[in-house]
Amino acid sequence: MLATRMSRKMLITAGASLTVAALLSGCTAGTPEAGTTPTDSTVQGNAATGNTITIGFSGPAADHGWLGAINSAAIAEAAKYPDIKLVVAEGTNDANLQISQVETFINDKVDAIVLLPTDGAALTEVAIQAMQAGIPVINVDREFSSTFAARVTILGDNYGMGVSAGTYICDRLGDKPNSIIAEIAGIDSLPLTQARSEGFKKALGDCGLKVSNRVAADFTVQGGEAVTSQLLSAAPKIDAIWNHDDDQGVGVLAAIAAAGRSEFFMVGGAGSANAMREIQSGTSVLQATVIYPSTQAADGIRLARLVVQGKALSDLVEVEIPNRIVLNAPVVTKDNVDQYIGSAFES
Repeated sequence: MLATRMSRKMLITAGASLTVAALLSGCTAGTPEAGTTPTDSTVQGNAATGNTITIGFSGPAADHGWLGAINSAAIAEAAKYPDIKLVVAEGTNDANLQISQVETFINDKVDAIVLLPTDGAALTEVAIQAMQAGIPVINVDREFSSTFAARVTILGDNYGMGVSAGTYICDRLGDKPNSIIAEIAGIDSLPLTQARSEGFKKALGDCGLKVSNRVAADFTVQGGEAVTSQLLSAAPKIDAIWNHDDDQGVGVLAAIAAAGRSEFFMVGGAGSANAMREIQSGTSVLQATVIYPSTQAADGIRLARLVVQGKALSDLVEVEIPNRIVLNAPVVTKDNVDQYIGSAFES
């Protein structure tokens, strides 16, 4: 089993020990000379069909456009490789059920697990069990509470989303210090929502702006419409709105249309295709959105394949897959929407 062959390597590189190993390798005689390319990290070598591996994939229920795109992109990515056999567990928001799914993967001795946990802390222990069994775990989107629970963690940048949205608004309104900024958050109890709000506050503060009105929805169309109606009633004048999530943004835009308000511009979040079409139209209050990539699990599939087959990233000199990858949070506007709409998800 390939996973067994990889177990010693994984234990060396897991968590903080990866950093230590990298530092030590820099002063050993075996370090490759500058300019050399590892033989196991070329574009051609990575694309070449290798030994067939089995990857177990588990994620939450696809009750949201972004989550649906996460699942479909992972399945589509695995289908590109004849050397991947993908075993997909039923999506669930029940942490206990997801734990049992991972336990099944362990018992079946899959070669790798790609896991978007419904709750990172709750799935940490079983992920550690998988790692101890010699099965590399690729942690997607919601972090485990221990670095020993994953060989690779791949994340969107929630804090960076807030920074990107705030910076865009600063660029538009930074010379108007009395501007009224509204924020429509997601679920406030989630760390990802808190990180987005923290980044937004920091970016606005850098140009002398602040959030004047804030409400929190629940990442649903209905929730977005309800809280936006409340917000618009409470704030007779607004200059800009940042809505954290384009799925709930469908309801946000419906409430704005019903209220007949158009004195402000809005920035969305996540990067849905319908939001981008609104931006393309040039007639909507929605004039930008901030990407939160729905490719994370698909990237996890690719990384799992490379890890198990002993390969590395072709554009890095380092001969190991990084243990942590944070994807960018770019702002999409009418000027660059054509670059992103092709890979956007439908709300």
